[in-house]
Parts: sequence; structure tokens; C-alpha cells
Amino acid sequence: MTRAGRPVGELLRDWRRTRGLSQLDLSIEAGVSARHLSFVETGRSRPSPDLILRLAEHLGMPLAERNTILLAGGYAPAYPSHELSNPELAPVRAAVRQILDGHRPYPALLVDRHWHLVDANPAVGLFTADAQPHLLTPPVNVLRLSLHPDGMAPRILNLPEWRSHLLNRLRQQVDATADPILSDLYEELSGYPGAGAGTASVNDTLSRVLVPLRYRHDDRELAFVSTTTLFGTPLDVTVSGLAVEAFFPADPVTTEALHALAQS
Repeated sequence: MTRAGRPVGELLRDWRRTRGLSQLDLSIEAGVSARHLSFVETGRSRPSPDLILRLAEHLGMPLAERNTILLAGGYAPAYPSHELSNPELAPVRAAVRQILDGHRPYPALLVDRHWHLVDANPAVGLFTADAQPHLLTPPVNVLRLSLHPDGMAPRILNLPEWRSHLLNRLRQQVDATADPILSDLYEELSGYPGAGAGTASVNDTLSRVLVPLRYRHDDRELAFVSTTTLFGTPLDVTVSGLAVEAFFPADPVTTEALHALAQS
């Protein structure tokens, strides 16, 4: 959705529709009369900042979008947005560094809300070693790096399965945030080859439980499972978009290989 210069009521209405709620549904959840909500959406009534934030909370809006709607209503943003290097975010940096370092010799990386690489431990070099330089020029987008033919894609043995997993995840983020940058990224990645190419999914117990990353390194197949760690109850726009993506070995061969690589 296009937000620049649009009235606060229109923005709230669009978010309500995106969430599939009627005016009555939202009014009941937020504890406001349906008549007043209708007046807000049509511009007949100017909402207070408290009402905007209450509606935004019930609509599950990202912090950045809550600030956008507050600005559209003529109010100051409620949530700060610091650079990660800011002294106020020192505890966040320390926590992230502890997670990344503590995960070695297994790969772990920190990404922002648009999937740009913010930090990583040395084990991530396993995934970037053969990528072309244009994909490693900052800002590095890790989804583009994963699925681009000049990136990791040629070494992903279950590329159709992994590609579908990443695109489904990105599609869910687009639906949840209505972020135009993520929407453009989804359209770009959807056009990359690999939907029906490569080795078929391995029909084993692991693949029936979750989607592993099966990656070729030298003459060996390495298998990973991944987890995502978010910060709880963030009140800063930057922190709310950070996520640590950690990869764990899914079999003894991968465990042995990663320890050997760390020692070499």
C-alpha cells in the first residue's frame, strides 16, 4: 500500500482490511464504538494518539508502521529508531555477539527486517565462499544470496524445497507487514530459477518433520536445520526488526565437517 501523504483514517482502514476485520470486529476488540471508528476512517473525526496506538496494537502493526500512522495523524512517533551502533543499543549488540560467538562452529547470522546481513560468525563463510562479488557487496540480502544462481543456489541439493520454504516465509512477512520493500523482494526472488530444478527432496524422517537445508561442500552433502531468534517486547524500531538465523547440523557427518572446518 502507498502511505506517503495519505490521511490517518485511510491508513487505518487499509490495515483493518488487510487483517480481514470488519469495523465492528475491530471496534469490539479495541473497545471503541463502531460509529467512532467509522468517523475516524472517513476523516470525520481526528483520532487521539492513544486511540491510534490502541488500534495499531489490535491490528498487529509493526512499530515502524505505527510511527507512520502517528505522523499521518499529526503526532510525533512513539517508538525510537536507533542505529545498531548507538550506545543505547549496547546491550542488544552484546546479546547478539554472545549468540553468534556461542554458536560457533555452526553458522549464525543477524539480519534486519528487510533480510539485510548485519553481522555473522565466521562459520557463515561456508555459505558465501563461492558467491559472486555482486551478491556480497553491502548491503547483502541473505535471501537473494540464498536463491540467486550466482549465490548459494547451485550448491543447494534440495533447491525446490528450500526455495519454496523461503518464499512462503517471505510471503507471510509481506502479508503481515504490508512492507513494499519486502513485496518487491518477493517478486524478484519468485522470478529466479529453481522451482522445479535440481535434486528431488530427500524422503527421509527429517524431511517429513521440517525443511532442512541440504548443501554441497566439496564432495560432501551437509544437512542443516535452522532456528530464528527474535527480541522479546522490543520498543525500538530497529530492534523489532532484528532476527538471528542459526543453523544446526542435522547429522553426524555435518557435525564432524563443521568442527574440522573450524580447526583448519
